[in-house]
Amino acid sequence: MTFKIGFIGTGKMASAIIKGTVDKGVFSKDEIIASNIHEASREKARKELGIEVTGSSAEVAEKAKVVVLAVKPQQIPDVFADKSVKMGKDHLLISIAAGTTIDTLKMYVPDSRIIRVMPNICSTNFVGASGFSVGDDCTEEDVRIVEEIFGAIGLCFQVKEKDIDAVSGLSGSGPAFVFMVIDAMADAGVLMGLPRDLSLKLAAQTVMGSAVTVLESGEHPDVLKDKVCSPGGTTIEGVKVLEDYGVRAAFISAVQASVEKARELGRKG
Repeated sequence: MTFKIGFIGTGKMASAIIKGTVDKGVFSKDEIIASNIHEASREKARKELGIEVTGSSAEVAEKAKVVVLAVKPQQIPDVFADKSVKMGKDHLLISIAAGTTIDTLKMYVPDSRIIRVMPNICSTNFVGASGFSVGDDCTEEDVRIVEEIFGAIGLCFQVKEKDIDAVSGLSGSGPAFVFMVIDAMADAGVLMGLPRDLSLKLAAQTVMGSAVTVLESGEHPDVLKDKVCSPGGTTIEGVKVLEDYGVRAAFISAVQASVEKARELGRKG
């Protein structure tokens, strides 16, 4: 039996991709095969995803021509150390392993077409942001497949491979920074007398609503900020405090540091 897509690994991100593509009708459950070396993980995937799951990565490569490599970067050598894992010119390998370049992957599967993708944690709730770069021998159909897969779990954008680390630092690490903002805003609400659960929901909804407004309106965030700030009002007073504390500079520095770390890890890889 052949499958339209295979996954090497069944962790959180692989599971999110599988659920999203099935939900959006990109693939049906019986068109997907996945592998995991751990029996408990295989049983969990079978139960939660309803797909074919095997203990053999070689079986995935044999039965599917589109393969998503969804393991940790340090596990990649072990996957391909198994010489029965054979991938040739008919295969499209989609890697979501952070910091692992297309050239590095080519060392393992020199004849396969490769696309490297950087998704983020929000993909597990189908509101992710993914950047992808393509190998020189990839086709327009390969790009369409990746856009369809990752479009099922959020937004995705094609970038040059040299910019993948910037994607990693911005949208890959960015959710952690935003979670800190939500937590701080919720704390402020509690400080001002709101119940904790209400304060957290208000903070999270405010961040989500603001993000949707930026995406849907097409207006620059500064323009939207000015619409909220009345002359001599409450909001501009708070904005002044944020500027005094250098919040903009702090966020820019945080993303920059994350990008530099991603580049460092990539050089080591």
